[in-house]
Amino acid sequence: MNEQNVQHNPIRVVRFVARLNVGGPAIHTILLTKFLSTSRFDSTLITGQISPTEGDMSYFAEEHGVVPQIIPELGREIQWRRDLIALWKMFRLLRKLRPTIVHTHTAKAGMLGRLAAKLAGVPCIVHTFHGHVFHSYFSPRKTRIFLEIERVLAHWTDAIITLSPAQRAEILSYRIGTPDKVQAIGLGLELQKFVACKKLRGKIRRELDIADETPLVGLIARLVPIKGLHYFLEAAASVLKHIPHAQFVIAGDGELREELEQLTRHLNILNNVHFLGFRRDLPEIYADLDLTVLSSLNEGLPVALIEAMASGTPVVSTDVGGVGDLIQPERSGILVPAKNSEALAAGIGNALALSPKKRREMGLSAQRSVYPKYHIDTLIHNIATLYENILMTKGASKPF
Repeated sequence: MNEQNVQHNPIRVVRFVARLNVGGPAIHTILLTKFLSTSRFDSTLITGQISPTEGDMSYFAEEHGVVPQIIPELGREIQWRRDLIALWKMFRLLRKLRPTIVHTHTAKAGMLGRLAAKLAGVPCIVHTFHGHVFHSYFSPRKTRIFLEIERVLAHWTDAIITLSPAQRAEILSYRIGTPDKVQAIGLGLELQKFVACKKLRGKIRRELDIADETPLVGLIARLVPIKGLHYFLEAAASVLKHIPHAQFVIAGDGELREELEQLTRHLNILNNVHFLGFRRDLPEIYADLDLTVLSSLNEGLPVALIEAMASGTPVVSTDVGGVGDLIQPERSGILVPAKNSEALAAGIGNALALSPKKRREMGLSAQRSVYPKYHIDTLIHNIATLYENILMTKGASKPF
């Protein structure tokens, strides 16, 4: 191969994510794979399998022309035998594809993918934290083990990406990486459909037979413990004592659905809470909401919150992870402490008590704060610049 041909070959990037379940990491990695497949970069997405209780976002990859390679053993749960098989398959794929850059996403793929990249001699390694597992997930002993693993992996990683400045500070506080290595690069999403969603108003209210003047509060999330859904339902019960005609919708599904439905019966709010399951028509849902709520115990930079804000919907959220970098309190939303259903209820009540004009102003302020800052074009520019800087520093600007 002559020098001219080498210069025109794109830099090969392999992107690992544990699974394409419903959520921000799947959207993020699919969009990066699509829009970073250019004359300069050639991106390949490698992923594992989702568990039966999770929503599958393979349709989103298909819609964007992304065909991921599947390693069945790479998944959510820690299973050492399957994880070793996944590591071997990842190593073999890297030796076959010979990428110049490996970029890993999420904890499991981040651990196995970076180890495989190191063993395969990949020149440049990048990892993105989409949140973290250092509190509210595991026992103290397991958490200490994962912290030590991440500290070792950081030595092998050329750049560590967090989704917000607050998350960057948090990761550094755990002694993972160094200030020059850890940098904040926000999500990039296709936000135009949310910005323009108000013209879709009415569909969800008609579907649920909810009048236009009835307060409608929504939460979009996977039904898993880290999302704090029982705090949301307890808050809903408190709000209904003062606003008995309010209605609440939950869009999403997961392992806790049956437990949460039982809780609505126990709280005697079954007639005011609607479980919609996994939905693809999120712009239509946001269009009809008077308020969007996030009740999570731990987050990176929540996609649902960005989408809600882009739609011009006022938001009430727990102050976790990078949420504080999204919301200016009382201006673009309301922040409340996590694990506190009464504080969440107060935030919801205060937001619903605002005049229609004040709520519109809050929604527009929220929209301006996320669009175009978190639009996909901004992300692609930032990631491409990061890659170029690493390639220059490592002297690896030609294909591996």
